[in-house]
Amino acid sequence: MTSFSESATTALSLILNMDAGLLTIVGRSLAVSATACSIACGLGLVLGAWLGVARFAGRGAVLTLLNTLLAVPSVVVGLVIYLLLSRSGPLGHWGWLFSFKAMVLAQAVLVLPVVTALTRQAVQDAESLHGEQLQSLGATPLMRSLLLAWDERYALLTVLIASFGRAVSEVGAVMIVGGNIDGFTRVMTTAIALETSKGDLPLALGLGLILLSVVLLLNVAIALLKHWREQHEAASETVPVMAL
Repeated sequence: MTSFSESATTALSLILNMDAGLLTIVGRSLAVSATACSIACGLGLVLGAWLGVARFAGRGAVLTLLNTLLAVPSVVVGLVIYLLLSRSGPLGHWGWLFSFKAMVLAQAVLVLPVVTALTRQAVQDAESLHGEQLQSLGATPLMRSLLLAWDERYALLTVLIASFGRAVSEVGAVMIVGGNIDGFTRVMTTAIALETSKGDLPLALGLGLILLSVVLLLNVAIALLKHWREQHEAASETVPVMAL
């Protein structure tokens, strides 16, 4: 057998046999990303919904900054978080550097602009269609943002799924602030990078297969959610016509 086929066979064996080391890394990676997405989505949904409705001086500059943050490399975010949490940094007294909390913070900072920008766009599009009607009924900007966000809840669920995929596949920031410490801060992406450099291809390939499976499941979930939403909307439009 070739080196690749041997590595692939061993990787599948690790997965099928539920290797303890592999499962620990996978569990930690999913826990970090899920926690970071919960924090980022909680803030990003509210902020994005408000930005989609609110009109104020400097809004264009805020949106430009938000769109710029979408393209910031993850290693730059990791560097900034590292400087903040380092012993000489302003948040050094927290003692978070090279810990689970530091990785959660880094991923939350990465995901927050994505959630905020996509939510803002979805709510702003809904505002252009229904905003005047809600405003005529006396709804305040905050109330309109909440109502429109609820109306676009299926689209926002897609945003949440996509944000988790962004977080779980991130490597640069968590490598910097987490340190890739075995048994403490090693996640799937950092373990793949390390094991590949060490030549331990079976473990790296096994983790890579699991990571690809997670991303694939997320994309399937997005596709199914989109299909279900289209069917739901089609059914909602058909019922009044049949009633007539």
